[in-house]
Order: sequence, then structure tokens, then C-alpha cells
Amino acid sequence: MSTVNYNNYKIESNGARVPESTQPARLLHRVSEVRLQQGASLRSVSRKMNLSVQEVRRQEDANTDLKLSELLKWQEVLEVPLSDLLIDSSGPLSEPVNHRASMLRIMKTAKAIQETAHSRSVSRLANMLIEQLVKMMPELAEVSAWHTVGQRRTKDEVGRIVERSIPDTFFNDNKSVP
Repeated sequence: MSTVNYNNYKIESNGARVPESTQPARLLHRVSEVRLQQGASLRSVSRKMNLSVQEVRRQEDANTDLKLSELLKWQEVLEVPLSDLLIDSSGPLSEPVNHRASMLRIMKTAKAIQETAHSRSVSRLANMLIEQLVKMMPELAEVSAWHTVGQRRTKDEVGRIVERSIPDTFFNDNKSVP
């Protein structure tokens, strides 16, 4: 049975018109898969790309047809070769990317151990492990520990309260004297 595409309809050989949307969508990229393997959160990616979390989710959808400039931003943020973001006969990610993702997870674990160590010996072992990992991959020096609760911020980042600040007049106008 042969088919022909015509104005968003699939015309089968028997003449039946079937909307193209019933066809399975073609996967265009592996951005979401790579982000998860790199251990990057949606929030951190959205901050680095200067986009909303909703826009990051939209772009991450494997059916979204991304512009080359958007793919290049993803490549920069995830620090992977561009080829690893593209569909490649459903093959696994390249060995360097898998290795980097593993090293990143190990560093996050080592930093978490360092932060929660209650004894001097455990703290010293965590510091030694971190130093060794940084010697192997210098870019790991900037990696933070796994989040224990909520979202961590660097000293330069501000919280949501700054976005929804309360005017000073609110406090002056609402003073009540008993």
C-alpha cells in the first residue's frame, strides 16, 4: 500500500485521507537524554541558557525541531560534542561523554560527603578524593554537591523574593497601634 503526503494529510493508495498527526513523531535530538546523563537540572540549564523552565522543557522535547543556534547553546551548557545531541541510529552516547557524566556524579558525591562529614578522617578522605578528581578533570573544581533539600544558590544568585519584592510603603501604611 503506497502513500502520498498532501497538505498535512497522508493519502493512502485506496484514496483514504488520514491526518499526518496520527503518524508516530520522528525523534530529532537527544537533548533530554544527554541532560539527564550529565546530571544537570532543568533549573540550572534554564539559568545558564537564560530561558524559562517551560521553554527549556519545550526545547528538550525530542520532537521539537530546534534551530542550530539553540542546539549550539545546549552543547555549550551541557559541555558535550554537538554530535551527541543529535539522533544517531539510537546508539549510546560517546565514550567521552559517558566518562564525563560518571566523573561528574562521583564529584557531586564526594562534595556531598565533604559537606556532611562529621569526623575529621572522613573529611580528609573526601578532600583527597576531590583533589584527585580535579587533577584528572580540572573543570570539576566548580561542581557543587548533590542538593539535599530545595535549590542551592551561589553567593551571587538571588532568590525569588527579589522578583516579588514588597514595596516599603506597605510596611509604613499598615502600622497599627493597639
